[in-house]
Amino acid sequence: MLFNSIHFMIFFPVVVGIYFLIPRKARYIWLLVSSYYFYMSWNPEYALLIACSTLVTYVSGRQLASLKKVPQSPKTAVCQKWVVAFCLAVNLGILVFFKYSDFILNNFNHMLGILGVSQVRRKFDILLPVGISFYTFQALGYTIDVYRGKVEAEKNLLRYALFVSFFPQLVAGPIERSGNLIAQLNHVEDIRLWNYERITGGAVLMLWGLFQKMVIADRAALFVDTVYNGYWRYGSIELILATVLFAVQIYCDFSSYSLIAVGAARVMGIRLMENFDTPYFARSVKEFWRRWHVSLSSWFRDYLYIPLGGSRCSKLCCYRNIMITFLVSGLWHGASWNFVVWGGLHGAYQVIGDRLRPVKMRLEDRLKIKRDCFSYKLGQVLTTFGLVNVAWVFFRAASLKEAFFILGRIVTGWNPWVLSDQSLYQLGLDVTEVHILAVSLLALFLVDQMKYKTGKTLDLFLREQLLWFRWLVLFTLLFGIIIYGIYGPAFSAAAFIYFQF
Repeated sequence: MLFNSIHFMIFFPVVVGIYFLIPRKARYIWLLVSSYYFYMSWNPEYALLIACSTLVTYVSGRQLASLKKVPQSPKTAVCQKWVVAFCLAVNLGILVFFKYSDFILNNFNHMLGILGVSQVRRKFDILLPVGISFYTFQALGYTIDVYRGKVEAEKNLLRYALFVSFFPQLVAGPIERSGNLIAQLNHVEDIRLWNYERITGGAVLMLWGLFQKMVIADRAALFVDTVYNGYWRYGSIELILATVLFAVQIYCDFSSYSLIAVGAARVMGIRLMENFDTPYFARSVKEFWRRWHVSLSSWFRDYLYIPLGGSRCSKLCCYRNIMITFLVSGLWHGASWNFVVWGGLHGAYQVIGDRLRPVKMRLEDRLKIKRDCFSYKLGQVLTTFGLVNVAWVFFRAASLKEAFFILGRIVTGWNPWVLSDQSLYQLGLDVTEVHILAVSLLALFLVDQMKYKTGKTLDLFLREQLLWFRWLVLFTLLFGIIIYGIYGPAFSAAAFIYFQF
């Protein structure tokens, strides 16, 4: 069930209406049933997987809680580690089987081919369960937090099952922490029936999310898909524009899902973490990752980077930890070497940037460059955006060979005449569509600039404005979605990009 589908437009009001009408103590049961229905609308059989992950992590948490009650000794410490190891093995084993089986088999066959040994011909061709990477990491984070003593083990199996499967953020995040979400789910019966600011604030976020998805992301995708699906036919200008628009597409696509998830949860009185914080205004790649997919980057920081030693070690070990974290992050995104290279590039950017920082500072001091002026900061933003876009080529391309071809063509295939011969309007978007996209991008820039400068999301900004201005913005968004959204007989409701991860 897609957020941008008629099915969800019916499902959500029904869920919310019943949620507030039924007895308060039954609210979490209703949310659990609704969440499983939401997930089963894709493939009913895969509900067994999320149920399995839920049961294993719940039992592991309860077992860890029991072990903490007995006198601590080396033996109980070992038992606790075995419980965590078992939980990790089962959950990661399921994830690896469903997501990486063919990838592992293909690479194994490649190695056999190099050695001149007969290859294994079988392919698994397993359908990837929607959201498996997200709910697996969320459930594992809970188990590790219980092991570390950061949260108490949840006693109520159904409430814990709701934590793992809560439908607004189930299939594409944000990846919530147990300390935040379980605590709220344990008190859903205390949520007030009507809170104007909460409900309208959530609705504004959902509207803005739908606008980003249907008006911007899906429109940009028409140009991006046209160019990348026939990349060998185009020169530098088309490929650069397609790559920049892909950066816009993936940001609006993923940010929109998080906004809708946060807004939908807020309508029901539950606060989810912010997942994006104007990432394209970042002045370094390190800052970019503090602003992009915050729930995942912080998950890797807390459960992989810091346990590896983080920065509390030698420079060489710190760089190793950064590279491991980003290589694993790349592999998390997809079973392809493209994603591994994409993650490795982001890790390499940070390692190289750290090594070159003293040289850069000395050079700037010698040249007496002002670091606090607008042009200096703009240069940092543009440089970071350029580096991120180089990496996006590997994310979007179908193979490493295709990615390197595109980067080579960008460098060698200059064709500036396409900027004036009208041929760009034949690449999925005509003149009218380009103008719609341009105006929409201006709106996106203004909202993100406001967020960057003031820290206020659109709902908080509108709350401070006069009533006529609030309704003007809301109706503009609503009619923008209805009139300019990409849907209808010629288009199917486009799935969110991160569903595949």
